[in-house]
Amino acid sequence: QNYLDNFWPDLKAAHELFDSIIQARRERESESQENNGKEYPEHLPVEILEAGIKSGRYIQGTLNVNKHRAQLEAFVRLQGFGSKETG
Repeated sequence: QNYLDNFWPDLKAAHELFDSIIQARRERESESQENNGKEYPEHLPVEILEAGIKSGRYIQGTLNVNKHRAQLEAFVRLQGFGSKETG
């Protein structure tokens, strides 16, 4: 803000862009606080997920996505299985 005020006081578009960025950042921070610091809201409560994993209804694993073909290629590495077994 100081830089824009001191060196570019007449550049209205830059000041508007800066204000827009600050507003977006504040909104994101308030959303993050509402979600207890999590970037994305949970789909199911933790208790339900834990019970589902314990009962065998859900499986737990790690999602691996090909960074070069993210829209087409991904797999889940299941926990508790060998490194070659994926689903």
